[in-house]
Amino acid sequence: MLAKRIIPCLDIKAGRVVKGVRFVRLRDAGDPVEIARIYEKEGADELVFLDITASFQKRKILIELVEAVAKNIFMPFTVGGGIKSLEEIRDILKAGADKISLNTWAVKKPSLIKKASDYFGNQCIVVAIDAKLIKTEGETKSWQVYINGGRTPTDLDAMVWAEEVANLGAGEILLTSMDFDGTKKGFDLELTRRVSEVVNIPVVASGGAGRAKDFYDLFLKTNADAGLAASIFHYGEYSVGQIKKYLYKKGIPIRLNEI
Repeated sequence: MLAKRIIPCLDIKAGRVVKGVRFVRLRDAGDPVEIARIYEKEGADELVFLDITASFQKRKILIELVEAVAKNIFMPFTVGGGIKSLEEIRDILKAGADKISLNTWAVKKPSLIKKASDYFGNQCIVVAIDAKLIKTEGETKSWQVYINGGRTPTDLDAMVWAEEVANLGAGEILLTSMDFDGTKKGFDLELTRRVSEVVNIPVVASGGAGRAKDFYDLFLKTNADAGLAASIFHYGEYSVGQIKKYLYKKGIPIRLNEI
């Protein structure tokens, strides 16, 4: 069985790491380069860097910041935020990122997923899906896809969209529960389970991690390949190493720097 991954996320606004609850009430969490170096020392498997206002502000990612982070870490590094062309993907990969994450422009221009996958290889193309719970007839659960940093609803169903992006060539899905984001109540296990069952590519679950057991429940009860978190790491409630050691003792396949 492949090792499960623990991935800290750096949400970037105006060059600083921030974190909020359900995509709002953002507060400062520190310098991205400094934080990235700490997470590497703690044994994080990967790092995700999301420029959360790039799409909404219709601007490009801060390439200089990508370069600065990449020069200070050796672990795989995913970058997302407002990416809308092959040229931008090339520039970000050239700046040192290992993967890029498409969200808003994947929805607006789905052909970008296939073109990027064909040109750069699907191993470096991640599609991020921000999903919010809605109710349908008979209270059957379904989730709606949002774009522009969670500001704009679409008419896409999260399950249908997940299948489509996998078919278009995405190598991985970064799935964020908008309802659970920043709440520290645990991952949205039902959403994650359902998405990971309808696709045959890795799913990274995001939104809601508040304690070590939340990661254990995620890997025990869903087919998620990785758990992503921000708040519990940024504010020192847990280290990446503490989470990984807990999971190792619980029998979850995990990579440890030392046992």
